[in-house]
Amino acid sequence: MASVAKQRDEAPALKVLIADDDTDLLDILAYSLQREGFEVVAARDGREALAQVAAERPDLVVLDVGMPELDGFEVCRRLRSESSIPIIMLTARGEDENIVLGLELGADDYVTKPYSPRELIARVRALARRSNGMVNRRDNLNSGPFQIDPDHMEVRRNGEPIRLTRIQFELLRYMMANQGQVLPTEMLMQNVWGYSAAADANLVKTHIFHLRQRIEDDPSHPRYVVTVPGVGYLFQGE
Repeated sequence: MASVAKQRDEAPALKVLIADDDTDLLDILAYSLQREGFEVVAARDGREALAQVAAERPDLVVLDVGMPELDGFEVCRRLRSESSIPIIMLTARGEDENIVLGLELGADDYVTKPYSPRELIARVRALARRSNGMVNRRDNLNSGPFQIDPDHMEVRRNGEPIRLTRIQFELLRYMMANQGQVLPTEMLMQNVWGYSAAADANLVKTHIFHLRQRIEDDPSHPRYVVTVPGVGYLFQGE
């Protein structure tokens, strides 16, 4: 399926790669995204998805978990090893273990089947806006050992760079900007993921877990990103 762009005068179309071996679903999603002004590149298996990412350099990738050749998990793992491109996983409803695995491999978000194209488009638009610098940046942040440069998406601890995914970066940036304030899951979803759907505690919890792996001395006993049971999370400096 060739790349198709809906031309707009005001800005180039954002390019989305959809990888799914369900041809009917692929066509529906491509049509829906094109109607919303996105450029769409399609792949029907994991190897084609990797080849299309290299050739087309999309702004965002939507991966179905169950694909031939290479499944969505392996594609996600390979992409995340060399890129911070936003990734949304598609998984069947009730397969919680697949959701957790996808997030652990570095996916930014997931959508469970069956779903409406409108729901997926909302997720795509929210992540694409953040990855393309359309979210207002704030001043540099400093707290405890951490320094954040939002314009360059850089995080340092005691001067040493820390590698984070885009979502991990946005999560830490938002929490540091609201240091000492307890942030409910709903607030994190709205301000980090960028949409107001029902709060997904599993999504937030998994990303918090991996953020702690990157920034805490002892992730099992976090010092900076703290859980407030039954309420949410907060960032505390020294």
